[in-house]
Amino acid sequence: MKTYNVAVIGATGAVGKEMIKILEERDFPVGNLKLLASERSVGKEAIFKGQSIPVNVLDNDSFTGIDIGLFSAGGGISEKFAPIAARAGCVVIDNTNAFRMNPEVPLVVPEVNPETIKGYKKRGIIANPNCSTIQMVVALKPIHDLAKIKRIVVSTYQAVSGAGTRAIEELEAQIKSLLNFEEPKIEVLPHRIAFNCIPQIDVFLDNGYTKEEMKMLNETRKILQDQSIAVTATAVRVPVFYGHSESVNIETEKKITADEVRELLCRAPGVTVIDDPKERKYPLAIHAAGENDTFVGRIREDESIANGINMWIVSDNIRKGAALNAVQIAEILVRDYL
Repeated sequence: MKTYNVAVIGATGAVGKEMIKILEERDFPVGNLKLLASERSVGKEAIFKGQSIPVNVLDNDSFTGIDIGLFSAGGGISEKFAPIAARAGCVVIDNTNAFRMNPEVPLVVPEVNPETIKGYKKRGIIANPNCSTIQMVVALKPIHDLAKIKRIVVSTYQAVSGAGTRAIEELEAQIKSLLNFEEPKIEVLPHRIAFNCIPQIDVFLDNGYTKEEMKMLNETRKILQDQSIAVTATAVRVPVFYGHSESVNIETEKKITADEVRELLCRAPGVTVIDDPKERKYPLAIHAAGENDTFVGRIREDESIANGINMWIVSDNIRKGAALNAVQIAEILVRDYL
């Protein structure tokens, strides 16, 4: 079997660590694995297939001999180093927002639009969508193909891991402080997250929406290749460690029943339907954590409009929402294009 030299950029972060883990779990054909991060990570190591691999400092010469680069080190790092990697002959799969809306860069969810991967040849870069967008479009693509979605209203309930390792540590520390009747420290998120919900993810824009909310609008249209879909979103940070949950309401052009949606999603790649409310069976963040699939339940018809469907969508934001999606793209890349 042919092997490929792979670099993980941001190797010591939550997503980078998961990328390394998933490369091993899925037996990706790695020749040499190179781990890259900032200077403060020098001296750290990661275990891959029983071997200890040191973390190196990311610089302009890091990509010599690298075939695939999995980036997850922040948008500024990607903006600077992704083009350098591409010029060195490395195909970049970028997990940041740096290139998602660039018309020359494919924005890919393998279960939804794998055919667009071939567009990487223009810039040498493939973009990984936002975590909350990924899980939503995995569930909505089969419905859109059958009944054409006109409008999407989504409210997200997003885990702190979406804000990185420091946010995970902050939630843990705040819970301990509060249980010990101490004042919790607020350093990473804009307000206390322990036992609280924060209706702000990323910065606010002039239209009153946050950047996270507008990502869902713009990315959904690009991935589904339909600029006519109306999308409105409210993104909320909740005191959950792993697993984003979403309440999604859609309006379709063609009538589709809840039973038809349920049957359709039972056959959809990457989707598991858990939908038996009478038995209290529906997707939970604690069940999605550590799993690859996107889970859908609470499927029901919207009583307020003729062609409406409500559903509840849950997925592990670090796995399918980031690391797994990137590795799946890499798998198609080596199978069909490299």
